[in-house]
Parts: sequence; structure tokens; C-alpha cells
Amino acid sequence: MEAQFEALSELAKSGGSLTFGQEFFVKFYQAFLYNDRWLQYIEGVGTTLLVTAIALVLGVVLGSVVALVRVAHDQQRPHHRNPVLGFVNVICQVYATVIRGTPMMVQLLIMSMVIFASSRNFTMVGALALGINSGAYVSEIIRGGLMAVDPGQMEAGRSLGLNYITTMVLIIIPQAIRSILPSLGNEFIILLKDTSLITVIGGKELLYAAQGVMNRTYEAMFPLLGVAAIYLVLVLLFSALLGKLERRLAQSDRR
Repeated sequence: MEAQFEALSELAKSGGSLTFGQEFFVKFYQAFLYNDRWLQYIEGVGTTLLVTAIALVLGVVLGSVVALVRVAHDQQRPHHRNPVLGFVNVICQVYATVIRGTPMMVQLLIMSMVIFASSRNFTMVGALALGINSGAYVSEIIRGGLMAVDPGQMEAGRSLGLNYITTMVLIIIPQAIRSILPSLGNEFIILLKDTSLITVIGGKELLYAAQGVMNRTYEAMFPLLGVAAIYLVLVLLFSALLGKLERRLAQSDRR
């Protein structure tokens, strides 16, 4: 196969004409097989999944903290307001408003060119920026799920002698998880696809690998189509896993 590729490449360079099938073979081979370039895509997938995992954990932790602070503030009694909680709530509101109100690309550029201008680890800087961005959206998803739980559940827990935190952990949060899981899954899929944006700041993920191949072959179609196909497979895989988890939760509810 390599000999056939070399022969067709020499024919094309000498001005000879190739059939559609031969031209397709040459472009496909040089995009994925020549010099084991498929390994670059595999390495890019690994980095993409690593960045997604880091950003997801950071987003869920940050979003959960923000959501719990805002819900706790909103559920205070009118004449028993905690000033410290009120101050932290304002910070959380500003964070969510600013992050959700500015483009992801601008946030990435600020993180890489302003805040971490001296850092050369652009991949981790991108993961941090994605996690902070995701946290703002996750906070609203979780807050909506917590507020959707019947207020009587909180009152019932408190009447049993449980404090606020225990009631949230044992009663409110388990009920909210079932309702917010689809939205969290959708946010995870968006986060997976948004990892391609870190290429702009030099992050070495899947699209970066495709760009490296394009710079060598001067052919964009096959590398970009290959990247699109890989992202599609990853999204379908995670969507299937999320659907399986949702079905298991539904079965546990029926029991």
C-alpha cells in the first residue's frame, strides 16, 4: 500500500492525471496512514478526554458550590439574613453573570494571554478556562433542580430534627439529581466539543493534531472530516452511557 502511494504521489508530482479513486486514496493515505499519522489523532483524543474530564470535575465542583450558596441565601427567613452569606451570594451572582455573558473564546484568550501569560502549558490553561466557564452553567442547572424540589421536603426534614445541611444532603439533593441529570449530560457533551476551542491558544488536543497534518499535506478535507467523525463517535458513546444511567435511575424509582 505504501509503494502504491509513493507511485501515485510521484505520478501526481510529475503532472500526470489521477482518477478520482486514486486521488481519494492518496489524500486519505497521507492524512491518516503516512508516517503513522493516525497516532497523532489518537494522542489528540487522549488529550481531549483528559481536558474534558478536568474541566468537568472543576465545573461540577464549582457549579455545586455556587448553586448551594445561592439556594441557601434564597431560602433564608426574611428577618434572619446572614450578611456573610449575602456577600458570598453577590460574588456568585457576579461570577455567573460575567461568565455566561461573555464569549468562551474571549475567556480563553484572557486566561492564556493575560492571567497565565507566562505559562506555556496551554492545554491545562484551556482546561481551567473551560472548567470555570462550565461551572457557571452547571450552577444554574443544579440551582434549578434544587429549587424544583417541593419546599415541603425541606420542612419535613427540619421537622424531624435534621439541620439544613443534613436535609440538603440526605433529602433534597438525591431528588434533584434525577431531574438535572439530562441537563448535566447535555452540558458534558457541549464541554467535550468545546475542547476544540483551546487549539486557538495552542492547546494540543484533537483539532490541533488535524491542523498539524493539514500544515504538512496542504489538504484540509480528510483531516477535518476525520476529526468531525471522531467527535461524533465520542458524543454518541457518551450519549448512550448517559441514557443507560437515566434508565437505571428510572428503574430504581419504580422499585
